Amino acid sequence: MRLGIVRGHVTLNPAVATYRGRTLVVLEPVTMENLRASNGLGGGKSLVAVDELGAANGQMVAFTEGREAANPFWPDAVPVDAYCALIVDSIDIHAKTVS
Repeated sequence: MRLGIVRGHVTLNPAVATYRGRTLVVLEPVTMENLRASNGLGGGKSLVAVDELGAANGQMVAFTEGREAANPFWPDAVPVDAYCALIVDSIDIHAKTVS
């Protein structure tokens, strides 16, 4: 699971039956450097994900990729490569200590 920031929404025209009633969002994955800096930037290569949580532009989400992204739709076969699993409320980052 990775963290990403919602940068926009996608509308399919014509509609694809398996996506009917679902929202697609553009996610920008967040690098660890930007996460530590708390600068609101992502830094990763953008991707499209299914969002059933209602995440708004600018919100941070955790998303799954690959086969795991299609698991919420089982037993239906849905062509999904990324899925928003949760909306991030807060993050607490602890510095790694070196002994």
